[in-house]
Amino acid sequence: MSEAKNWDKVFPKSENVNIEKVTFKNRYGITLTGDLYIPKSTVGKLPAIAVSGPFGAVKEQASGLYAQTMAEKGYITLAFDPSYTGESKGEPRHVASPDINTEDFSAAVDYLSTREDVDSDKIGIIGICGFGGFALNAAAMDTRVKATVTSTMYDMSRVNANGYFDSMDEKARYEQRVVLNKQRTDDFRNGTYAPAPGLPDKLTGDEPQFVKDYYDYYKTEKGFHARSINSNGHWNMTSALSFLNMPILAYSSEIQSAVLIVHGENAHSRYFSEDAFKKLKGENKELLIVDGANHTDLYYNLDKIPFDKIGKFFDKYLK
Repeated sequence: MSEAKNWDKVFPKSENVNIEKVTFKNRYGITLTGDLYIPKSTVGKLPAIAVSGPFGAVKEQASGLYAQTMAEKGYITLAFDPSYTGESKGEPRHVASPDINTEDFSAAVDYLSTREDVDSDKIGIIGICGFGGFALNAAAMDTRVKATVTSTMYDMSRVNANGYFDSMDEKARYEQRVVLNKQRTDDFRNGTYAPAPGLPDKLTGDEPQFVKDYYDYYKTEKGFHARSINSNGHWNMTSALSFLNMPILAYSSEIQSAVLIVHGENAHSRYFSEDAFKKLKGENKELLIVDGANHTDLYYNLDKIPFDKIGKFFDKYLK
């Protein structure tokens, strides 16, 4: 069968790039799987970009769209599934970690840095939604990353520890720890992992607008993918514990490389990007608020995702 017939992404295939499946290991020995997008008719070493997210998504969704689009602009790009999700390895399934998911970005940089067709001095990363926070975290640690774009970013430590709009206090956090640690005991006793609540299979109409927006992407033909946790599964409930205890972005103020933070004007999550941007230093940092866009618009909406701006940013710092 042709590649077109085997196409398993939620976005149309470009005829201007070649795509191949690749695997690579992170520093913890977990094998990650990615889709490598290579511009056709390339000559010499090219700059490269690693892409991941949203949180709970797979490479066949938004990260693949970003990777393919940037490959059309002349970059070798790698959209990868994070540890424990999608086609990447790691047991148990559907676990997240502030450390390991940050490491996943650096593992992607490891892989790209050692390809003969990549200029190892010109590597950037793109993080979408929760992986926007991990991308910034990686940029603070990994000096090989020369430019970072975050799109519709979540700070997963902050939202787990503080709730949306920082509505949780110390007492509420303690109560959450009690519940989650009891669940750990139950999980160990039962030999299974209880699932966290996910998107509903049907909407009642009473949900917050951002939940309706998530549903509209993950649960419909627009973005549904069988391997996506948000489309067809649940995170493990106890995944939240490490985020309660280990904040990311502790050293984001020390990022010296270029950063572009993109968020939608009408996104419920906009404050994550605005507050993250306030910590950054230097003339090579920029915050872009997209007029009229909500959180999920920046997953798929080509009228809203500022790919021209993102392309010019990477051209400036990677070419």
